Amino acid sequence: MLLVKPVKKVFAKIFPTVIPDLKDRMADIPIRHFNFNFKSEEIDVKFFMQKEWATAYFAALSIFLTYGEELVIETARHHRDQIKDPVLKQRLTSLIGQEAIHSKVHDEFNDALIPRNMPVRLYRFLAEQVFNYGLLKFPQPLKLSMMAGIEHFTAVFAEYAMNNEEIFTSSLDDKQRGLWMWHMLEESEHKDIAYDTYQVLSANYPLRVAGFFIALIVLGVGVGAGALFLPFLRHPLNTVSPSFWKEAKGSWDLLFGLKNGVFGSSLGHIFDYLRLDFHPNDHDTTTLLEHYKKELLDPETGTLTPFFVKEFTPPIRLS
Repeated sequence: MLLVKPVKKVFAKIFPTVIPDLKDRMADIPIRHFNFNFKSEEIDVKFFMQKEWATAYFAALSIFLTYGEELVIETARHHRDQIKDPVLKQRLTSLIGQEAIHSKVHDEFNDALIPRNMPVRLYRFLAEQVFNYGLLKFPQPLKLSMMAGIEHFTAVFAEYAMNNEEIFTSSLDDKQRGLWMWHMLEESEHKDIAYDTYQVLSANYPLRVAGFFIALIVLGVGVGAGALFLPFLRHPLNTVSPSFWKEAKGSWDLLFGLKNGVFGSSLGHIFDYLRLDFHPNDHDTTTLLEHYKKELLDPETGTLTPFFVKEFTPPIRLS
């Protein structure tokens, strides 16, 4: 025990605390409700650039994300009352609300995948084991770090998607397009909230790195393994289908290609999180957000307008 304070001092010198400047943060993030009314027969199982294996990754991601979002919600609620800044507390409430709607709508989408022979029940069972008996039992400081790490990965995908809208436009499945573009918009919209919360309440750099790598394992290795087997669980004849294997390279390039792949071209952004003075807003998406809010939410012409129900912005509470 006598060594604890000296060790803490050494770590404080090596990893100085970087507290975010919150003065420019705005309490303007609404909680939006949508009703996509997904129908199984309308779902395109090759939605992403007509690549089945690439689409399988996002189907697996959709299933596992609902559990990751529940971890984010539970962790944010646990820590909300520890936040003294009223605007950050309000923004954290917006994050909780947006993630709750994401989880609900993705569950509806996942339910609609079941009649298309997607292994949704199996993957839900596996995710429940990982989260209920593993990640959700971690201590709260580590879960706070994991929350920030998970939100970093979703922000990376959101920025990639906003810069590569064509991944959404090769299919006639308007509802699936709306689902992913809405999720893209809001993940970028609230990308700094979990990180700001972590830095205000902890700012422990080694713990932040630990949360990052846990998120990397869950979203990279875990979801990746699910995506690897999903096309064969859905349709076993894919194992001997020449057309499936012919398009497999295209799926690989879409996901991992170093030039244009979702993850391959984003490696710099992903690992920038390990920079000591990193902040999500170092990757400025303000102009992209303004563009997509107009494209998606315009009351007359917006892509999401046919599915929009209502929105609500939580008030700032000073007490």
